[in-house]
Amino acid sequence: MCSMRYLVSSLLVCVAVLVVAGCTVTPDVAPPGLGPEIPPAIKPEEITGRWGLAAFHKPEDLKRTEAAARSGCKQAYNIGMGQNGGVIMHMPDRSEPEELRLKGGAGNKTYIGPPSEPAGGQQDREITSFDGRVMTVRFLDPEVSGRYGTQIFVRCAPRS
Repeated sequence: MCSMRYLVSSLLVCVAVLVVAGCTVTPDVAPPGLGPEIPPAIKPEEITGRWGLAAFHKPEDLKRTEAAARSGCKQAYNIGMGQNGGVIMHMPDRSEPEELRLKGGAGNKTYIGPPSEPAGGQQDREITSFDGRVMTVRFLDPEVSGRYGTQIFVRCAPRS
């Protein structure tokens, strides 16, 4: 009789442990505030190719810097397609280019950054304007933006 009570008690304890353990399992849902992923307004293939590159800190320098970027096609910056659907570009302060992802954000914004971060992350840069020929990009990290300024890319003519 005593062993039967022990068996029933043990079973009840096991069931209680399983019930409590089941209550602590978190469902596989997005964290609060994060909805479904927004597709970028600009596709990776739209920005691949050869670009003249320059940067400015003051908005009034935009036109002059655009002209400097255009003349930079002699030593063009190449944005390549990555193997995973991203683009090959440099991260700030890194000598080797790596695959970055274009990410969509609220308000039809497009960001370029590490695939491990959500859109608008600290390591991202935002494409602030793009018309197919000229693209301006600003880093979201204030310290990096302060050093690099706003980048302007001007598409280079195809090689003849």
